[in-house]
Amino acid sequence: MPNNLVMPRPNEKQRLALKEQHRYVGYGGARGGGKSWFVRWKATLLCLQYPGIKILITRKTLRELLNNHIVPLTQMLEGIARYNQTEKRFSFPNGSSIWFGYCACDADLGQYQGAEYDVWFADEAGQFQEDWLTQIDACVRGVGNFPKRTYYTLNPGGPGHGYFKRLFVDKRYTPEEHPEDYAFIQALCTDNVALMERQPEYRRALEKLPPKIRDAWLYGKWDVYEGQFFEDFRDDPSHYGDRQWSHVIDPFEIPGGWKIYRSFDWGYNKPFSCGWWAVDFDGVVYRILELYGCTDTPNEGVKWTPPQVFREIARIEGEHRWLQGKRITGIADPAIWDGETGKSIAEVAAEHGVYFNPGDHKRLPGWMQVHYRLQFDDKGFPQMYVFRNCKAFIRTMPLLQYDEHKPEDLDTDGEDHVADEVRYFCMARPIKPVKPQIEDGFARSAAAMFLDISREEIQTIKRPRMEVRNG
Repeated sequence: MPNNLVMPRPNEKQRLALKEQHRYVGYGGARGGGKSWFVRWKATLLCLQYPGIKILITRKTLRELLNNHIVPLTQMLEGIARYNQTEKRFSFPNGSSIWFGYCACDADLGQYQGAEYDVWFADEAGQFQEDWLTQIDACVRGVGNFPKRTYYTLNPGGPGHGYFKRLFVDKRYTPEEHPEDYAFIQALCTDNVALMERQPEYRRALEKLPPKIRDAWLYGKWDVYEGQFFEDFRDDPSHYGDRQWSHVIDPFEIPGGWKIYRSFDWGYNKPFSCGWWAVDFDGVVYRILELYGCTDTPNEGVKWTPPQVFREIARIEGEHRWLQGKRITGIADPAIWDGETGKSIAEVAAEHGVYFNPGDHKRLPGWMQVHYRLQFDDKGFPQMYVFRNCKAFIRTMPLLQYDEHKPEDLDTDGEDHVADEVRYFCMARPIKPVKPQIEDGFARSAAAMFLDISREEIQTIKRPRMEVRNG
């Protein structure tokens, strides 16, 4: 290391990140974790260690690059590397270089076409769309004897939230992804000793934020973030007293007398979604199976045509022990009966023995019915459960956000195909909302109002879980 370049002592999480050598490294997960410091120093150390290495650092905007990296590195590397303002590049005497790029829209991807880099630092990577991330990552290649790595610095939230939650938190990988390539280092503001000593009020400022933002920015929780449409959906169980509250459960054998439904949303040049539901004798619904795929570009190596979709649906219903021989009620988006441009999707389905009834596709009442189903009663029981094998539901539902222009509706730019078919199904079996029966942490009842009964005794009083209409 040059004599005039003195590296400050990293905190423990920064030290771990500096030593990481996985192909994909996620670092951060909360505000104030020292992420930009890590990017600048790791990039510099790589340039000094590997003569000729080519490194890329990105942020969403050029202004962010200037404030967070270019200006600090200009001071830090004075006399060590020369900055070219036109090319936005630091050049080292040994032939190494640090390049800078931004991506705020699809058009910005053009600057990376044909480019090659050995290491990419995607700073605040959650602000990038998933397809931007995958396209830029394709530039990490080359024949030189250099490490090939991608470093992501992250906070919960943003367009890339679902992508990074899947990779680094849930660890759910596609067949093309290799689990051994990924490593994640969680860094909170409390890990940043220098920040806590220099600016102790920073943590207090985070503690004053609204609960959802506070949980994400201070504690690095990925299950909640601002703008989440289905914030009532719970994947990882949370606890209320000694009761476990969660929508996602392990599969079990479906009793013979339960009714079976199929909900469907066709993807016109988008993913399609099909879900199978079992309804118990109390009207509680269980999403037991699903089929999810893409109709325009391959999804996990498969591109589906309408005949392939319904052929597969028919095969599943004819072979799976939960569905075989059952009477299945199908509900679908009314748009599949549109045959103006030729044979309708509904006609193709019928040719394969798959039949549907037109669903009620009113959006706002439909979303309310989904919320009613997800709502927990005072004992921690919802009216909807999801089997753990229904990965498309579990992955996409928590990521959907409110529409900025219609605050009561869902943003249709999100991956909403599962949500749409869930909405059609819920509208076919509408229910009333749960009446809140918890106040000040314990149940209320007529007995509690007029009799001298302890809280413990009140909690033992049985009450109906929910009124269900239409059977």
